Amino acid sequence: MARLIALFCALAALAVGPDARATTLRVGKGGAYASIQAAVDALPADGGTLELAPGEYREKLEIAKPDVRLVGKGRRPQDVVLVWSDGAVTAGGTFKSASVNVSGDGFRARNLTIQNDYHLKDPRPSQAVALAITADRAVLEKVRLLGAQDTLYAASKKGAPSRQYFKDCYVEGHVDFIFGDAKAFFDRCQIHGIAHETVMITAQSKSRPDQDSAYVFDRCRITADPKVGALYFGRAWRPYATVVFLRTRIDAALNPEGWREWTPGKTDTLNTATYAEFASTGQGASPRTREPRSRQLTADEAKAWSRDAVLAGPDGWRP
Repeated sequence: MARLIALFCALAALAVGPDARATTLRVGKGGAYASIQAAVDALPADGGTLELAPGEYREKLEIAKPDVRLVGKGRRPQDVVLVWSDGAVTAGGTFKSASVNVSGDGFRARNLTIQNDYHLKDPRPSQAVALAITADRAVLEKVRLLGAQDTLYAASKKGAPSRQYFKDCYVEGHVDFIFGDAKAFFDRCQIHGIAHETVMITAQSKSRPDQDSAYVFDRCRITADPKVGALYFGRAWRPYATVVFLRTRIDAALNPEGWREWTPGKTDTLNTATYAEFASTGQGASPRTREPRSRQLTADEAKAWSRDAVLAGPDGWRP
């Protein structure tokens, strides 16, 4: 009998555990909230889940609470669109332009689109961030990130690396459209350059040799609009920028050198940056013509950049 009572107590504890108590709020058609920000504000201090009905949510979002989960309830990521239209010239700076700004650790998003459509509305060239994310242990799956210059700011908080995992995502833009100093891993994502004279996929900003920071792209696909001029893997926003492309399918006319100096003739970052590539395929794969200061990795060297090796951290996180 004592064993049965103990078993019943254990099952009861599980039934009211953290997952069972987690708050779920519904936003949009049929939900209690019309605004995503209102629903975020209504969540308890320890976060919760927002289920987003199909539709366009035109609002500027700030998500600072931990463990907030956004779930698009449409059939496709295109069915739920979070969008705003701010540029650095209108918002007062690049980092004020973000449509969605996420600093709360443990953030998750699935099956939705985050967009900054400034470039479709204002003819003045400007940085215009769709998603600014400094959250640690962040996971985005089947998320579309749409913009032009500076689409995705994937960055760390001061004093500690922010680990971010992007799976089956789509990211588009032109100038430096994935930038920042996060420890970010892109798994089977499509990276798309939109029409522009020069397209820089990355502008990673690792600033010290001992900083725990890197962008890794694994089994991703690179595509580009026909009107793209020169297309590069990226350039170093800070001198120790670290970017690795693993098993990448390059279905675009990537510049044969692959990497470019931040400002040719004025800066000297290629001597200190870590730029590497392993087993690229497709029309843009050209290891013999790459910038000499970049590296072609061996299979053993590539293992050091696996998802678990890059994202584990001292807590052993496995997204």
